[in-house]
Amino acid sequence: MQLYNKLSSAEREKLIDEAGVNRLTLSFYTYAHIEDVQAFRDELFIKWNELDVLGRIYVATEGINAQLSLPAHNMEEFKRHLDTYPFLKDIRLNIAIEQDNKSFLKLKVKVRKKIVADGLDDSTFDVMNTGIHLKAEEFNRMIDDPNTIILDMRNHYESEVGRFENAITPDVDTFRESLPIIDQQLSEYKDSKNLLMYCTGGIRCEKASAYFKHRGFKNVYQLEGGIIEYTRQVKSEGLNTKFIGKNFVFDNRLGERVTENIISHCHQCGKPCDTHTNCKNDACHLLFIQCDECAAKMNNCCCDSCKEIVALPIEVQKSLRKGKKNDSMIFKKGRSKKTIQVDN
Repeated sequence: MQLYNKLSSAEREKLIDEAGVNRLTLSFYTYAHIEDVQAFRDELFIKWNELDVLGRIYVATEGINAQLSLPAHNMEEFKRHLDTYPFLKDIRLNIAIEQDNKSFLKLKVKVRKKIVADGLDDSTFDVMNTGIHLKAEEFNRMIDDPNTIILDMRNHYESEVGRFENAITPDVDTFRESLPIIDQQLSEYKDSKNLLMYCTGGIRCEKASAYFKHRGFKNVYQLEGGIIEYTRQVKSEGLNTKFIGKNFVFDNRLGERVTENIISHCHQCGKPCDTHTNCKNDACHLLFIQCDECAAKMNNCCCDSCKEIVALPIEVQKSLRKGKKNDSMIFKKGRSKKTIQVDN
């Protein structure tokens, strides 16, 4: 019985091309008590592997956080399978704004301690006492209220390419970093302001809104379904969007276009650009923003040293990185250990 992915990304790409069918990219989450997490994980993998589901799914005793793609013709059977679990029955599926058959190339279902790394001790507060959920039209109205503080619960590299107008965007690399910073910097407004928060699909706000209510904030609200669902409602209902730019996503697309505004810049030359990429040097794999001209000049690398490495035979590259741990690296001016360079 197969319980783990056995194909490489290249092998999966070839199969997707040969299949020639449209795939849907979607996400969903829910907090629920799961007693036997390993058994649940294995059940999901077996069934979803049959349905040709690919993606990154985290399961824990507290629930599930799933980002995935599947053939469009398998969607109804996928929903029927979800409905066999009471806590997943009729769950909202956030369909991606922009579709790409290769958004995911492997099926990874992982057991974690938490479905979102928040660094919180859940036993110290009521995680189910969340903020008031707002749909797109309600969210727009509250944004226009001068008594509202709009709070982006995502990381700096996400808000850098797209955000709601006038939102506070914490200068952090991880979700867990943002919580104490926000609590401290906004403490004087606990009684007087509306705290209106949003994230990509809503999951970070579920925990954050409960945490801030625990910390004494009186008027806490969150965008239901996050930016993904907001954009869908804006389009279907003919609303004005208050979000500008791109919505960063954690799959091979690295972003979904919401509006044509480009609010960020190439990290190498400084020209307007919002295209995230990973350094071509697999020993680096730095996430940064790079325009087409710099990509061509630098061979899709972040610096001269990486450019030199990727020019070497592949076996030499493998030997150079053998035994070295490659942590996820994200470019951030003033904080990143990696220096972005471009030839003159």
